[in-house]
Amino acid sequence: MPPRRKPTSTRQKKADQQLKRAIKRGDVPPPEVKKTVNRHHKRRIGPTGQQIGSTDTAAIESARKLQSAFVKLPPGFLEETKVLASNLALPRPIDDEKTVFQRVDRDDDPNLVVLSCPKRPKWRFDMSKLEVERNEEGVFTKWLAQTDQAIEKWQNQQVPNTSMPRSTSYFERNLEVWRQLWRVSEISQIILVLLDSRCPILHFPPSLTAYLADRKVILVLTKVDITGTARVDAWIKYIHDSYPNLRVVQIESYTEKEASSEQQGRALYEPYIPEHFRSKLVQVIKEVHEELLEPPERVKSHPDRLKNWIPPVKRVIDWDGVLQAKGSKVGLAVGGAAAPRPQSPESEQPEDDDRRQEPSYLTVGLIVRSVISHFSHRDAHNLQVRASKTPGKTKHFQTLYWTADVRLVDCPGLVMPNYVPMEMQVLSGILPISRVSAVPACIYHASQFLPLERIYNLVHPATKVLPAEDKRTWREGMKTEETSKDSTPLSWTTMDILTAYADARGWVTAKAGRPDMHRAGNAMLRAVAEGRIGWAFWPPGTPLDQVAAGGGPEQGIWVPRGDIANEDTEPESDGEVDIVESQHQASSNEEGSIEEDDEEELDDVPDAEIPVGVGRFGALAISGNDENDDESDSST
Repeated sequence: MPPRRKPTSTRQKKADQQLKRAIKRGDVPPPEVKKTVNRHHKRRIGPTGQQIGSTDTAAIESARKLQSAFVKLPPGFLEETKVLASNLALPRPIDDEKTVFQRVDRDDDPNLVVLSCPKRPKWRFDMSKLEVERNEEGVFTKWLAQTDQAIEKWQNQQVPNTSMPRSTSYFERNLEVWRQLWRVSEISQIILVLLDSRCPILHFPPSLTAYLADRKVILVLTKVDITGTARVDAWIKYIHDSYPNLRVVQIESYTEKEASSEQQGRALYEPYIPEHFRSKLVQVIKEVHEELLEPPERVKSHPDRLKNWIPPVKRVIDWDGVLQAKGSKVGLAVGGAAAPRPQSPESEQPEDDDRRQEPSYLTVGLIVRSVISHFSHRDAHNLQVRASKTPGKTKHFQTLYWTADVRLVDCPGLVMPNYVPMEMQVLSGILPISRVSAVPACIYHASQFLPLERIYNLVHPATKVLPAEDKRTWREGMKTEETSKDSTPLSWTTMDILTAYADARGWVTAKAGRPDMHRAGNAMLRAVAEGRIGWAFWPPGTPLDQVAAGGGPEQGIWVPRGDIANEDTEPESDGEVDIVESQHQASSNEEGSIEEDDEEELDDVPDAEIPVGVGRFGALAISGNDENDDESDSST
């Protein structure tokens, strides 16, 4: 029953109207709005046993500090790109040159400033916490101004052979998120940088390369099962030529589950690394560990120093145990009391080697652009961390233990500064889709490389227009009017693709009943970025004859992967919790972007579905059978 209306007099109504007008003019400050809290609302319990959505003000403020911050696109740019997306015809067929990635960096203009990542300023033990934080804030503010100036200068350059205006390049603008990277890089002896094999150099920009120049880095190419052998080999050769001192490891991420009644005929995938890929990864980490056990030249030249020298890593590690670690027991210890405490701050090692102790474990840090990961567990209630398909869901670094000798430190996903337009960042999955407001511009950019109308088997909206009604008075002997049929193929625009896909899915707006093109564009961008539509670039400098031999005609960077899969629901992936949903709420979102919710609806995709967000650690832990787990329990 609706609440009873309070009786008000005519004089009171007139006073309220005058007050509203005065507030609108700015003569009177608006009254404070008191927020009411629903005390009867039942809070959900998360996998860690804590309530989700805590009402604690301190906890909410702490979570807000770790949210990513990006620039806001101007309204003029959004309107201009929307109009151009409606009028510009997409180039068909796609030229083979589009399949070769073209680097957009300072080599095109030597006057551009070299972009860098902010570095933590030096500190001393006698400095207070406030002094350290103010010093960091000052350095970060200066770096932010310099980076904004360099990006703006690059954006204002004229782009040849293009009709769309150049968009800005996104990068992380929150100091608290960068502090997580500083911490991970300080406590890690070996750093794994996970690169998407579809275009690895986008995830390893020059700014990150310079930041990790003095560290032991291993590059890990993921999703090689999507990219294909030919492109992966070409990228590995390109990376070795560009970075001859870095090791490169390639891994597959997923395997198809065994058919069961729960799948209902759908192809589901689970995190899995084949044994030869797993052995290669562990072997490379072992080789880098052996290099760290070697004393430097300045120590070798002095016998006294060599006698007392202590390596920066643990000497003895059970590598067989690391290689055979499988099942739900991997990664159960997540920080807290289970983590051994260091004797001194890890960010600053004493200069006197006699006072330094050998670490208790080997620390391997993971730096990557995408979602928070977890060491795979078979049961969802055992999970200690949160996972998401959206890059940057978790903003605090997390520590998990592979074995008693090796711990993994996962850095939150950061958007590194790079001379790459916003549309390319969305295509490659660097930028979260939920932060994208220029959906038509991103679809136009993706359509330059992918034949989306062929991939989704769309019907051009112009073919659905009904013929004009013949209103003549019908007499005997008259002939019906035949409309002339044009045999020339119809040209596609970005709005045609969005309209056709929205019609195929039956998505319409609530009020006007028009095709919901914003929702259709969001679904397409997610399918492309998450890998449900297979695609991959060729490295720069690849001959066009090799490109033509490695792909079909007129398919651009599209890599078909079997039959078309039209699924209305999303397959549940092991080890994935707290998945976010994107819903079309442009009216309530100040940036016109897609907001996140608790569950996500999976859209129809034309290829075999590869779930994203199950975690990079989940692939490391191959689930063993129950018998092996029982044997290990009895042995312990």
